[in-house]
Amino acid sequence: MRNKKICINENWCKGCGICVEFCPVNALTMKDNKVFLISQEKCISCGLCELRCPDYAIYLEVIDDDGKINARK
Repeated sequence: MRNKKICINENWCKGCGICVEFCPVNALTMKDNKVFLISQEKCISCGLCELRCPDYAIYLEVIDDDGKINARK
């Protein structure tokens, strides 16, 4: 089984808020002009934030049951 985890590169985030607007479960917010994950548990790993981020600052990592991080899928 694989799980996906949201990862945010704050250095790349320009604070546009597009990812926050597209999040269907409101798991993201803006804090100090940067995207912030409110709760990993709230996130449904749909990937809309990754798809819409123009700066590639937010992405999903795939994690196997053994904790191994794989390429994004």
